[in-house]
Amino acid sequence: MPITNAEFAYRAAIFIALALTPLLVWQLFDVVLIVTGAVLVAVLMHVVAWPFRKIRLPRALALAIAALLLLVVIGGVFYLFGSGMGAELQEILRRAEAGQKQITELLQGSTFGNTVLSQAEESTFSLPELLGKVFRISASFLAGVAIAIVAGAFLAAEPELYREGLSLLLPRPQRGATNETIDYLAGALRLWTLGQLIEMALVGVMVGLAAWLVGLPSPYALGAIAGVTQFVPYVGPIVGMIPALLVATTVSWTALLWTIVAYLLIHQFDGYVIMPIIQRRMVSVPPALMLLSIVALGELFGATATVFAAPLTVLLYVLVTKLYVRDTLHEEVAVPGEADARPPP
Repeated sequence: MPITNAEFAYRAAIFIALALTPLLVWQLFDVVLIVTGAVLVAVLMHVVAWPFRKIRLPRALALAIAALLLLVVIGGVFYLFGSGMGAELQEILRRAEAGQKQITELLQGSTFGNTVLSQAEESTFSLPELLGKVFRISASFLAGVAIAIVAGAFLAAEPELYREGLSLLLPRPQRGATNETIDYLAGALRLWTLGQLIEMALVGVMVGLAAWLVGLPSPYALGAIAGVTQFVPYVGPIVGMIPALLVATTVSWTALLWTIVAYLLIHQFDGYVIMPIIQRRMVSVPPALMLLSIVALGELFGATATVFAAPLTVLLYVLVTKLYVRDTLHEEVAVPGEADARPPP
């Protein structure tokens, strides 16, 4: 049966839109990152407000309390560790640079070491230079961070408004499924964020305590670095371990050995005990998929994309599982976030 001109134009428009979507994502990936940041801010506010919602407080009041608590925690961290943490970070940078020079001098004393150094000449790693680049580009992201925070607050205050607005863009028969998918996405991201916060806190405390027991300088800063880098699964812990190893090199080779043992034990305990417990109650994404997504997004869009690669992977995993595996292939599979799709009234 031949199709009408209107149907042909409609199908052609859909095809063109689908074909242009990857190009638009590529060109506007900074906007995608800001939107992801805004969603994470909204999710974080809802996670903190969750206990107050459980006792039937109005959502507006619960979110206001959550925002106040977040401000108090952030302000308290800056107040308690502001000057002291800044001094510790400076000490870590100084010792890391000294440790790097010490390792270079040691390698220069052997044929194998010289071979390693010659191969690494074009990609010399310098922690101070790396952190310097981070601080230099951070100012250019200030506007994006501010937009993400404000937009996240609006999303947290009226999530139904934006969910219904998005569903109105689709034909009426598809709106129910669209709203359900959005609820699944929100539930999965909420569970993932809660799990990451728990894991970051536990790893940060364990690393700080281990650094103190080993006798490394600035243990609080090393614990903070380990906790923050834990936000990026698999890759972050490796990055967070480098400053501790360089600092330990300036103390003694015994301290370096104990630091390696401590980090290995902590991350083994995290991988085999903490993560399975968290993922059993939160959201589990196949490890290989998560790792490859982080590497791919980092290669394509840079370090900032690496930071947001994990939540983006969670969202894509839910979309594929819900829309393709369950709704298209009609396979009976569990969708991450399904059980937590609806917040309490």
